[in-house]
Amino acid sequence: MSEHVYNLYEAKTDLSKLVDRAAKGEEIIIAKAGHGMAKLVPLRGGRRRRRPGGSKGDIFIADDFDAPLPEEIENAFAGRSE
Repeated sequence: MSEHVYNLYEAKTDLSKLVDRAAKGEEIIIAKAGHGMAKLVPLRGGRRRRRPGGSKGDIFIADDFDAPLPEEIENAFAGRSE
């Protein structure tokens, strides 16, 4: 992958062009006072859109899921000793 260095002023002026170049695979280093400060790189792999109900049949929730906890567990969460 090729790498190019631009000072902050150049990067601000040509940001749109630099983003297009990065999207095509270039790595762009943005420097301030001659020192690299940031790297503009292409995004890899998009996120898949979530499909409601996609896990149907894979997940089981017990009938007593929201039942009160046993007293000793409630006490432990509350920081009380028995």
